[in-house]
Amino acid sequence: MATGQPRVEALRSRGSMDESSELRLLFHRLNNELGIILANAELLEAKATDDTHRARAAQVVASTLDAMGTAREIRRSTTGQ
Repeated sequence: MATGQPRVEALRSRGSMDESSELRLLFHRLNNELGIILANAELLEAKATDDTHRARAAQVVASTLDAMGTAREIRRSTTGQ
């Protein structure tokens, strides 16, 4: 991954983050990645030239929104946020 963000494993080995901070970092990264997928799926849906491709893109949009909701629920149950 070429995001420039330090790897969680490297942070853990340095002892610079507690478990709660690591989870927040992971959830933040996951949400960012899902946001990118969502934006691209919405773009594909808008630019689709036929109903089949539009329906497939719409399914990716719906599934990404479901995944974002699931990540939010996991975050609430594991970090109390």
